This record gives sequence, structure tokens and C-alpha cells, in this order.
Amino acid sequence: MDAPEVLIAGPATWNRMIELDRLPEPRPHMQFATGWFDAVGGTSAGKALGLTALGRRVALHALLGDDEPGRRVAAALEGARVPLLAAGADVTEQHCNLMTPAGERVSLFLATPTPVAAEPPAGVLEALEAARVAVLDLSGLGASLLPAAAERGIPVWTDLHDYDGENPFHEPFIAAADVAFCNADGVGGRPDALLDSLVARGIRIAVCTLGAEGAVAVTADEPGVRHRVAAVPVDVVDTNGAGDAFVAGFLDAHLAGAALEDCLAAASADAALALTTRNLHPVLDRAP
Repeated sequence: MDAPEVLIAGPATWNRMIELDRLPEPRPHMQFATGWFDAVGGTSAGKALGLTALGRRVALHALLGDDEPGRRVAAALEGARVPLLAAGADVTEQHCNLMTPAGERVSLFLATPTPVAAEPPAGVLEALEAARVAVLDLSGLGASLLPAAAERGIPVWTDLHDYDGENPFHEPFIAAADVAFCNADGVGGRPDALLDSLVARGIRIAVCTLGAEGAVAVTADEPGVRHRVAAVPVDVVDTNGAGDAFVAGFLDAHLAGAALEDCLAAASADAALALTTRNLHPVLDRAP
């Protein structure tokens, strides 16, 4: 494996996707699915797929069990040419995701992995030392590398997802991060106060995706100034993975030296591409 530009650590999962015309109501009833399929999931896998498709050298550090779901995840990533540094686990993470055409989702966790060893497998720390950026996603695996990244002076990027400004699990990631992404679901679609607070706490660039309304960013260099990008119009097939593709597009442009506005535009374009497939990223459509 060539030395990576980006080390990504966090979830890679095997998911059953259930397509519904609406999310189930909270009462006993029967409902028919409009379709279903099995697919690779996980926010770290999504970012690794996106960056690999853009030509970046990455290494993905994820927990996989010695089981059929783990072998399917590994085979799919290998087919997409994503270098995998897998840590052994008692089981591969698995979800059942209920999805609607509007992009609504309920994720049911079917299996949650526990590492079989306390130390990272061979090659992970070497990949971290070689990387220009470490993307450490919300997970025990991502958290375990926060001290090593700090010791080596590797910039940390993290994805806070639907952070509400209070969840204590996110705190170590915020304290360590140079750049942070989130969506507006946890703050009722009003991210301004959250973005300002992230920058005030030491985040250099804070970005919030807003679905069909695009995204907004705030920087430490210009606190209080909003940098916005519109969403790229596209016929949506599935929203799963769009946020991961947004991060990948932004990071790829950033590594190329692009200005913030150009990073946002690249991120929006890559997110739109992810909306055109049922897979986590279109690169999986072409994988063997």
C-alpha cells in the first residue's frame, strides 16, 4: 500500500436498506416495503470511497468481524480499490435502515462490534504518520486515535453528524479537530449558533450541510461571516452517503489548495453525485 494522504478511521458496515413510502407510525401495524437491498454502509467507508474515486491515496481503518458481512464489506471495498487496515472484531457492524424517498431515515443497529485487541493492527500508526490529514469519525475506533494524531501533529477532521451542541460523546472530537462537519438535524435546521460555538472552541473551519438548501461554513479567520453554497440540482435516487461525499469533495479540494468557496462548490458537486445511486457511492456501481 502506498503511503496515504488521508487516514480515515471509523465505521464500515453491512446494511439492509428497506425502502418505504413513509416512516412507520409509532403504533402496532403492518406496512409494505416498496423495495429492499443489501449494501456497504458506514460513514468512514463512504468518505474513503469518495476520496478514492477522486484519486486521493487513502487508508481506511475499520472494525470487521470474521463473518460473512465482514467478508462482503472487505470485498466491496477491495473492488473499489480502497486500501483497508481492518481491526479484528467479534462481529461486523450491521444496520437495518428504513428509508423514504424524502431522505428520511431510521437506523436500527443489529450488531455492534467490539475490538478483539486493544492495540491498532500493524500499519495503522505508520499510515497516520504519513498522512496529511486524519479523518476520525465518531466511534470508539476514531476516538482511540485522537491522542496519537495530536502527538504527531496530524490535523484532525471530524464529522459530528446531527450534533445538538450538548452530546458529551462528541466532546473529545471537537477538542481535537481542526475542521468539523455536521448537519442541521440536531439543531432544528438552525445551525448558526452551533457553528459559531464550534469556531469559538478552536475549530478552524466548521461546515453544516442543509440538505436541499446546500451548506454553510464559518471560519476562525472570519468569525461571524457565513460562506454559503447551493445544492446542485439532481434527480435523487437515495440520500445515503451524500454527507460523506460532501466531506470527501471538500477535503480533496482543500488538499489541492483551493479557496473555501471552491472547497464548498466541490463538496456540493460530489454530494450530488452520491445522490444518484442506491449504493454508498457511485464507485460501487462500477466495482466488480
